[in-house]
Amino acid sequence: MKKSNKLFEMEKKYGANNYHPLDVCLAKGKGIWVWDTEGKKYLDFLSSYSAVNQGHCNPKIAQAAIKQMKKLTLTSRAFHNDQLPLFYEKLCKLAKMDKMLPMNSGAEAVETALKAIRKWGYTVKGVEKDKAEIIVSKNNFHGRTITIISFSSEFQYKDGFGPLTQGFVEIPFGDTDALEKAITPNTVAFLTEPIQGEGGIIIPPDGFLKRAQEICRKNNILFVLDEIQTGLCRTGKLFAHLWEEGVKPDGLILGKALSGGYYPVSAFLAKKEVMDVFKPGDHGSTFGGNPLASAIAVASLDVLIKEKLDKNSLKMGNYFMKLLKSIKSDYIKEVRGRGLLIGVELNENAGGARRFCEALMKEGLLCKETHENIIRFAPPLVITKKDIDWAFKRIEKVFKTI
Repeated sequence: MKKSNKLFEMEKKYGANNYHPLDVCLAKGKGIWVWDTEGKKYLDFLSSYSAVNQGHCNPKIAQAAIKQMKKLTLTSRAFHNDQLPLFYEKLCKLAKMDKMLPMNSGAEAVETALKAIRKWGYTVKGVEKDKAEIIVSKNNFHGRTITIISFSSEFQYKDGFGPLTQGFVEIPFGDTDALEKAITPNTVAFLTEPIQGEGGIIIPPDGFLKRAQEICRKNNILFVLDEIQTGLCRTGKLFAHLWEEGVKPDGLILGKALSGGYYPVSAFLAKKEVMDVFKPGDHGSTFGGNPLASAIAVASLDVLIKEKLDKNSLKMGNYFMKLLKSIKSDYIKEVRGRGLLIGVELNENAGGARRFCEALMKEGLLCKETHENIIRFAPPLVITKKDIDWAFKRIEKVFKTI
Protein backbone atom coordinates (compact mmCIF):
# COMPACT_ATOMS: atom_id res chain seq x y z
CA MET A 1 0.00 0.00 0.00
CA LYS A 2 1.26 3.46 -0.89
CA LYS A 3 2.06 5.68 2.09
CA SER A 4 -0.49 8.26 0.92
CA ASN A 5 -3.30 5.67 0.83
CA LYS A 6 -2.51 4.61 4.38
CA LEU A 7 -2.60 8.25 5.49
CA PHE A 8 -5.92 8.79 3.65
CA GLU A 9 -7.40 5.85 5.59
CA MET A 10 -6.16 7.22 8.92
CA GLU A 11 -7.62 10.62 8.12
CA LYS A 12 -10.96 9.11 7.17
CA LYS A 13 -11.06 7.04 10.36
CA TYR A 14 -10.05 9.71 12.86
CA GLY A 15 -10.75 13.06 11.19
CA ALA A 16 -13.94 15.09 10.83
CA ASN A 17 -15.41 14.95 7.33
CA ASN A 18 -15.53 18.73 6.82
CA TYR A 19 -13.30 19.02 3.74
CA HIS A 20 -13.22 17.42 0.28
CA PRO A 21 -9.54 17.59 -0.71
CA LEU A 22 -8.02 16.29 -3.91
CA ASP A 23 -6.38 12.87 -3.55
CA VAL A 24 -2.85 14.13 -3.07
CA CYS A 25 -0.91 13.95 0.21
CA LEU A 26 1.74 16.65 0.38
CA ALA A 27 4.93 16.22 2.37
CA LYS A 28 7.32 18.98 1.25
CA GLY A 29 7.22 22.46 -0.27
CA LYS A 30 9.69 24.98 -1.66
CA GLY A 31 8.79 28.17 -3.49
CA ILE A 32 6.01 27.43 -5.97
CA TRP A 33 6.57 23.64 -5.80
CA VAL A 34 5.24 20.91 -3.51
CA TRP A 35 5.97 17.17 -3.36
CA ASP A 36 3.68 14.33 -2.27
CA THR A 37 4.56 11.38 -0.03
CA GLU A 38 5.61 9.36 -3.09
CA GLY A 39 7.96 12.11 -4.25
CA LYS A 40 5.88 13.41 -7.18
CA LYS A 41 6.36 17.12 -7.83
CA TYR A 42 3.50 19.58 -8.38
CA LEU A 43 3.20 23.28 -9.12
CA ASP A 44 0.96 24.78 -6.42
CA PHE A 45 -1.63 27.01 -8.07
CA LEU A 46 -3.64 27.62 -4.89
CA SER A 47 -1.04 28.96 -2.43
CA SER A 48 -3.06 27.66 0.52
CA TYR A 49 -5.83 30.10 -0.46
CA SER A 50 -3.23 32.90 -0.75
CA ALA A 51 -1.55 32.25 2.59
CA VAL A 52 1.82 31.48 0.98
CA ASN A 53 2.14 34.47 -1.34
CA GLN A 54 5.87 34.52 -0.50
CA GLY A 55 6.28 30.88 -1.59
CA HIS A 56 6.40 27.69 0.46
CA CYS A 57 8.97 27.64 3.27
CA ASN A 58 10.38 31.04 2.36
CA PRO A 59 13.93 30.97 3.83
CA LYS A 60 13.92 34.57 5.05
CA ILE A 61 10.73 34.03 7.04
CA ALA A 62 12.07 30.67 8.28
CA GLN A 63 15.22 32.37 9.54
CA ALA A 64 13.20 34.94 11.49
CA ALA A 65 10.94 32.22 12.92
CA ILE A 66 13.83 30.00 14.05
CA LYS A 67 15.66 32.94 15.59
CA GLN A 68 12.58 33.93 17.59
CA MET A 69 11.74 30.32 18.56
CA LYS A 70 15.10 30.10 20.32
CA LYS A 71 14.39 33.27 22.31
CA LEU A 72 10.71 33.47 23.28
CA THR A 73 7.50 32.20 21.70
CA LEU A 74 4.58 33.07 23.98
CA THR A 75 3.95 35.46 26.84
CA SER A 76 0.17 35.93 26.54
CA ARG A 77 -1.01 39.53 26.60
CA ALA A 78 -0.68 39.59 30.39
CA PHE A 79 2.79 41.01 29.72
CA HIS A 80 4.43 43.14 27.04
CA ASN A 81 6.86 41.54 24.61
CA ASP A 82 9.64 43.07 22.54
CA GLN A 83 8.34 41.96 19.11
CA LEU A 84 4.71 43.09 19.09
CA PRO A 85 5.45 46.86 18.96
CA LEU A 86 7.59 46.27 15.87
CA PHE A 87 4.71 44.41 14.23
CA TYR A 88 2.28 47.19 15.18
CA GLU A 89 4.45 49.91 13.65
CA LYS A 90 5.33 47.96 10.50
CA LEU A 91 1.78 47.01 9.54
CA CYS A 92 0.10 50.28 10.55
CA LYS A 93 2.56 52.30 8.49
CA LEU A 94 2.23 50.02 5.46
CA ALA A 95 -1.58 50.09 5.63
CA LYS A 96 -1.69 53.78 6.59
CA MET A 97 -4.02 52.98 9.48
CA ASP A 98 -3.90 54.38 13.02
CA LYS A 99 -4.04 51.23 15.12
CA MET A 100 -4.34 47.44 14.92
CA LEU A 101 -5.41 44.48 17.02
CA PRO A 102 -3.58 41.20 16.26
CA MET A 103 -5.35 37.85 16.24
CA ASN A 104 -4.66 34.38 14.83
CA SER A 105 -7.07 33.14 12.15
CA GLY A 106 -8.83 35.29 9.58
CA ALA A 107 -12.21 34.46 11.09
CA GLU A 108 -11.00 35.77 14.46
CA ALA A 109 -9.98 39.04 12.83
CA VAL A 110 -13.44 39.33 11.24
CA GLU A 111 -15.08 38.70 14.64
CA THR A 112 -12.82 41.39 16.10
CA ALA A 113 -13.96 43.81 13.41
CA LEU A 114 -17.63 43.01 14.07
CA LYS A 115 -17.23 43.67 17.79
CA ALA A 116 -15.41 46.96 17.17
CA ILE A 117 -18.02 48.05 14.61
CA ARG A 118 -20.93 47.35 16.95
CA LYS A 119 -19.36 49.01 19.97
CA TRP A 120 -18.46 52.05 17.87
CA GLY A 121 -22.10 52.20 16.78
CA TYR A 122 -23.32 52.28 20.37
CA THR A 123 -20.65 54.39 22.06
CA VAL A 124 -19.75 56.85 19.29
CA LYS A 125 -22.65 57.01 16.83
CA GLY A 126 -25.29 56.55 19.54
CA VAL A 127 -27.37 53.71 18.08
CA GLU A 128 -29.91 52.25 20.49
CA LYS A 129 -28.61 49.26 22.48
CA ASP A 130 -28.71 45.93 20.61
CA LYS A 131 -30.19 47.54 17.46
CA ALA A 132 -27.00 47.91 15.39
CA GLU A 133 -27.13 46.74 11.77
CA ILE A 134 -24.20 45.88 9.51
CA ILE A 135 -24.66 45.81 5.73
CA VAL A 136 -22.84 43.00 3.91
CA SER A 137 -22.52 41.82 0.31
CA LYS A 138 -24.36 38.85 -1.14
CA ASN A 139 -22.13 35.92 -2.06
CA ASN A 140 -19.61 36.97 0.60
CA PHE A 141 -17.12 34.77 2.40
CA HIS A 142 -15.65 35.99 5.70
CA GLY A 143 -15.18 32.72 7.61
CA ARG A 144 -17.23 30.03 9.32
CA THR A 145 -17.96 31.06 12.92
CA ILE A 146 -21.62 31.10 14.01
CA THR A 147 -21.86 34.87 13.67
CA ILE A 148 -20.07 35.00 10.33
CA ILE A 149 -22.17 32.25 8.71
CA SER A 150 -25.23 34.15 9.90
CA PHE A 151 -24.67 36.69 7.14
CA SER A 152 -23.51 34.23 4.48
CA SER A 153 -25.55 33.66 1.31
CA GLU A 154 -24.48 30.00 1.19
CA PHE A 155 -27.21 27.69 2.48
CA GLN A 156 -24.79 24.91 3.45
CA TYR A 157 -22.80 27.18 5.76
CA LYS A 158 -25.96 27.83 7.80
CA ASP A 159 -27.71 24.47 7.58
CA GLY A 160 -27.94 22.83 11.00
CA PHE A 161 -26.15 25.58 12.92
CA GLY A 162 -29.01 27.84 14.09
CA PRO A 163 -30.12 29.89 15.90
CA LEU A 164 -28.11 32.42 13.94
CA THR A 165 -26.91 35.89 14.89
CA GLN A 166 -29.15 38.81 13.95
CA GLY A 167 -28.22 42.32 12.85
CA PHE A 168 -27.06 41.90 9.25
CA VAL A 169 -28.55 43.23 6.00
CA GLU A 170 -27.52 41.76 2.64
CA ILE A 171 -27.22 43.66 -0.64
CA PRO A 172 -25.94 42.60 -4.10
CA PHE A 173 -22.16 42.83 -4.40
CA GLY A 174 -21.04 45.95 -6.24
CA ASP A 175 -24.43 47.68 -6.07
CA THR A 176 -24.01 51.12 -4.50
CA ASP A 177 -27.65 52.08 -5.16
CA ALA A 178 -28.71 49.10 -3.04
CA LEU A 179 -26.23 50.16 -0.36
CA GLU A 180 -27.74 53.63 -0.16
CA LYS A 181 -31.28 52.25 0.06
CA ALA A 182 -30.36 49.74 2.78
CA ILE A 183 -29.05 52.34 5.23
CA THR A 184 -31.24 53.09 8.28
CA PRO A 185 -30.62 55.06 11.48
CA ASN A 186 -29.40 51.77 13.01
CA THR A 187 -26.78 51.08 10.32
CA VAL A 188 -23.27 51.17 11.74
CA ALA A 189 -21.11 49.79 8.90
CA PHE A 190 -20.76 48.36 5.44
CA LEU A 191 -18.47 45.29 5.39
CA THR A 192 -17.33 43.90 2.05
CA GLU A 193 -14.50 42.25 0.15
CA PRO A 194 -13.01 44.42 -2.63
CA ILE A 195 -12.96 41.31 -4.84
CA GLN A 196 -14.88 38.18 -3.88
CA GLY A 197 -12.38 35.33 -3.80
CA GLU A 198 -14.24 32.32 -2.46
CA GLY A 199 -17.33 33.67 -4.19
CA GLY A 200 -15.73 32.99 -7.58
CA ILE A 201 -13.21 35.79 -8.26
CA ILE A 202 -15.99 38.35 -8.71
CA ILE A 203 -14.74 41.84 -9.55
CA PRO A 204 -17.17 44.72 -8.87
CA PRO A 205 -17.84 47.60 -11.28
CA ASP A 206 -15.15 50.28 -11.55
CA GLY A 207 -15.58 52.93 -8.89
CA PHE A 208 -17.59 50.70 -6.56
CA LEU A 209 -15.31 51.12 -3.56
CA LYS A 210 -14.95 54.89 -3.98
CA ARG A 211 -18.70 55.37 -4.29
CA ALA A 212 -19.39 53.03 -1.35
CA GLN A 213 -16.93 54.99 0.76
CA GLU A 214 -18.64 58.26 -0.12
CA ILE A 215 -22.04 56.85 0.85
CA CYS A 216 -20.66 55.60 4.15
CA ARG A 217 -19.05 58.96 4.99
CA LYS A 218 -22.24 60.81 4.08
CA ASN A 219 -24.33 58.62 6.39
CA ASN A 220 -21.83 58.36 9.28
CA ILE A 221 -21.30 54.62 8.97
CA LEU A 222 -18.02 52.72 8.89
CA PHE A 223 -16.52 51.48 5.63
CA VAL A 224 -14.74 48.18 6.40
CA LEU A 225 -12.88 45.94 3.95
CA ASP A 226 -11.99 42.28 4.34
CA GLU A 227 -8.69 41.82 2.50
CA ILE A 228 -7.72 38.50 4.07
CA GLN A 229 -7.42 36.89 0.64
CA THR A 230 -7.05 39.90 -1.67
CA GLY A 231 -4.51 41.83 0.41
CA LEU A 232 -0.73 41.64 0.64
CA CYS A 233 0.13 41.85 -3.08
CA ARG A 234 -2.20 39.12 -4.38
CA THR A 235 -4.00 41.38 -6.88
CA GLY A 236 -0.95 43.33 -8.07
CA LYS A 237 -1.20 46.03 -5.40
CA LEU A 238 -0.28 45.85 -1.72
CA PHE A 239 -4.04 45.93 -1.04
CA ALA A 240 -6.82 45.43 -3.59
CA HIS A 241 -8.58 48.65 -2.56
CA LEU A 242 -5.58 50.61 -3.84
CA TRP A 243 -6.79 49.92 -7.38
CA GLU A 244 -9.20 52.82 -6.77
CA GLU A 245 -7.58 56.16 -6.03
CA GLY A 246 -8.68 57.88 -2.84
CA VAL A 247 -10.10 54.81 -1.09
CA LYS A 248 -9.14 54.56 2.58
CA PRO A 249 -11.30 52.26 4.70
CA ASP A 250 -12.18 52.94 8.32
CA GLY A 251 -11.34 49.32 9.08
CA LEU A 252 -9.17 46.73 7.30
CA ILE A 253 -9.05 42.98 7.97
CA LEU A 254 -5.92 41.00 7.10
CA GLY A 255 -4.65 37.45 7.54
CA LYS A 256 -3.32 34.54 5.43
CA ALA A 257 -0.11 35.88 3.81
CA LEU A 258 0.54 38.00 6.90
CA SER A 259 2.57 35.02 8.10
CA GLY A 260 3.74 33.57 4.78
CA GLY A 261 2.12 30.30 5.79
CA TYR A 262 4.33 29.70 8.83
CA TYR A 263 1.88 30.43 11.61
CA PRO A 264 -1.70 31.73 12.02
CA VAL A 265 -1.46 35.54 12.09
CA SER A 266 -4.29 38.00 11.41
CA ALA A 267 -5.15 41.55 12.31
CA PHE A 268 -7.91 44.12 12.37
CA LEU A 269 -6.69 47.63 11.59
CA ALA A 270 -8.78 50.76 12.06
CA LYS A 271 -8.78 54.47 12.56
CA LYS A 272 -8.22 55.61 16.14
CA GLU A 273 -11.83 56.40 17.05
CA VAL A 274 -12.88 52.86 16.09
CA MET A 275 -10.07 50.97 17.82
CA ASP A 276 -10.32 53.08 20.96
CA VAL A 277 -13.76 51.64 21.78
CA PHE A 278 -11.92 48.62 23.22
CA LYS A 279 -11.08 48.69 26.91
CA PRO A 280 -9.04 46.11 28.87
CA GLY A 281 -11.11 42.93 29.09
CA ASP A 282 -13.36 43.70 26.10
CA HIS A 283 -11.55 41.39 23.71
CA GLY A 284 -8.41 39.30 23.47
CA SER A 285 -6.56 36.12 22.58
CA THR A 286 -3.90 34.12 24.43
CA PHE A 287 -1.87 33.67 21.25
CA GLY A 288 -2.78 36.88 19.42
CA GLY A 289 0.24 39.17 19.10
CA ASN A 290 2.69 36.71 20.64
CA PRO A 291 6.41 37.34 19.98
CA LEU A 292 6.78 34.43 17.55
CA ALA A 293 3.77 35.52 15.48
CA SER A 294 4.99 39.12 15.50
CA ALA A 295 8.51 38.27 14.34
CA ILE A 296 7.15 36.05 11.57
CA ALA A 297 4.70 38.73 10.42
CA VAL A 298 7.39 41.41 10.23
CA ALA A 299 9.61 39.10 8.15
CA SER A 300 6.66 38.16 5.92
CA LEU A 301 5.87 41.81 5.24
CA ASP A 302 9.54 42.55 4.53
CA VAL A 303 9.64 39.81 1.88
CA LEU A 304 6.53 41.16 0.16
CA ILE A 305 7.87 44.72 0.08
CA LYS A 306 11.58 44.18 -0.58
CA GLU A 307 11.01 41.59 -3.30
CA LYS A 308 8.31 43.77 -4.90
CA LEU A 309 5.87 40.89 -5.12
CA ASP A 310 3.03 43.27 -5.96
CA LYS A 311 4.76 44.15 -9.23
CA ASN A 312 5.53 40.52 -10.06
CA SER A 313 1.92 39.58 -9.28
CA LEU A 314 0.66 42.22 -11.72
CA LYS A 315 3.11 41.37 -14.49
CA MET A 316 2.72 37.59 -14.23
CA GLY A 317 -1.04 37.86 -13.71
CA ASN A 318 -1.53 39.89 -16.90
CA TYR A 319 0.65 37.45 -18.83
CA PHE A 320 -1.14 34.38 -17.47
CA MET A 321 -4.63 35.79 -18.11
CA LYS A 322 -3.68 36.58 -21.70
CA LEU A 323 -2.63 32.96 -22.18
CA LEU A 324 -5.79 31.60 -20.55
CA LYS A 325 -8.00 33.77 -22.75
CA SER A 326 -6.28 32.31 -25.81
CA ILE A 327 -7.61 28.81 -25.07
CA LYS A 328 -10.28 27.80 -27.57
CA SER A 329 -12.77 25.69 -25.64
CA ASP A 330 -16.56 25.40 -25.53
CA TYR A 331 -16.19 24.69 -21.81
CA ILE A 332 -14.88 28.16 -20.91
CA LYS A 333 -17.42 30.90 -20.23
CA GLU A 334 -15.11 33.62 -18.89
CA VAL A 335 -11.59 34.26 -17.63
CA ARG A 336 -11.37 37.05 -15.07
CA GLY A 337 -9.07 38.25 -12.36
CA ARG A 338 -6.64 40.83 -11.09
CA GLY A 339 -2.98 40.17 -10.52
CA LEU A 340 -2.54 36.51 -9.64
CA LEU A 341 -6.07 36.02 -8.35
CA ILE A 342 -7.69 34.47 -11.42
CA GLY A 343 -10.89 32.55 -12.02
CA VAL A 344 -11.91 30.49 -15.04
CA GLU A 345 -15.69 30.13 -15.07
CA LEU A 346 -16.97 27.11 -16.98
CA ASN A 347 -20.17 26.64 -18.94
CA GLU A 348 -22.82 24.19 -17.77
CA ASN A 349 -21.74 21.65 -20.40
CA ALA A 350 -18.33 21.33 -18.70
CA GLY A 351 -19.62 18.95 -16.03
CA GLY A 352 -18.26 20.92 -13.10
CA ALA A 353 -14.82 22.31 -12.27
CA ARG A 354 -13.64 19.53 -9.99
CA ARG A 355 -12.96 17.05 -12.79
CA PHE A 356 -10.69 19.64 -14.43
CA CYS A 357 -8.83 20.12 -11.13
CA GLU A 358 -8.42 16.35 -10.85
CA ALA A 359 -7.11 16.15 -14.42
CA LEU A 360 -4.69 19.01 -13.79
CA MET A 361 -3.44 17.23 -10.65
CA LYS A 362 -2.47 14.25 -12.80
CA GLU A 363 -0.52 16.68 -15.00
CA GLY A 364 1.39 18.00 -11.97
CA LEU A 365 -0.58 21.18 -11.30
CA LEU A 366 -2.65 21.74 -8.15
CA CYS A 367 -5.65 24.06 -8.07
CA LYS A 368 -9.13 23.96 -6.56
CA GLU A 369 -12.69 24.53 -7.69
CA THR A 370 -14.98 27.08 -6.09
CA HIS A 371 -18.76 27.26 -6.51
CA GLU A 372 -18.73 24.05 -8.57
CA ASN A 373 -18.10 25.66 -11.96
CA ILE A 374 -15.11 27.97 -11.33
CA ILE A 375 -11.43 26.99 -11.33
CA ARG A 376 -9.32 29.28 -9.18
CA PHE A 377 -5.70 29.92 -10.14
CA ALA A 378 -3.64 31.69 -7.46
CA PRO A 379 0.02 30.59 -7.43
CA PRO A 380 2.67 31.96 -5.05
CA LEU A 381 3.69 35.45 -6.14
CA VAL A 382 7.30 34.41 -6.70
CA ILE A 383 6.28 32.56 -9.88
CA THR A 384 8.19 33.29 -13.11
CA LYS A 385 7.23 33.48 -16.79
CA LYS A 386 8.96 30.14 -17.39
CA ASP A 387 6.85 28.52 -14.66
CA ILE A 388 3.63 29.95 -16.10
CA ASP A 389 4.53 28.66 -19.55
CA TRP A 390 5.09 25.20 -18.04
CA ALA A 391 1.70 25.34 -16.30
CA PHE A 392 -0.15 26.73 -19.31
CA LYS A 393 0.90 23.82 -21.55
CA ARG A 394 -0.75 21.45 -19.10
CA ILE A 395 -3.87 23.59 -18.66
CA GLU A 396 -4.32 23.87 -22.42
CA LYS A 397 -3.80 20.12 -22.79
CA VAL A 398 -6.50 19.34 -20.21
CA PHE A 399 -9.04 21.65 -21.88
CA LYS A 400 -8.35 20.04 -25.25
CA THR A 401 -8.44 16.42 -24.10
CA ILE A 402 -10.83 16.10 -21.14
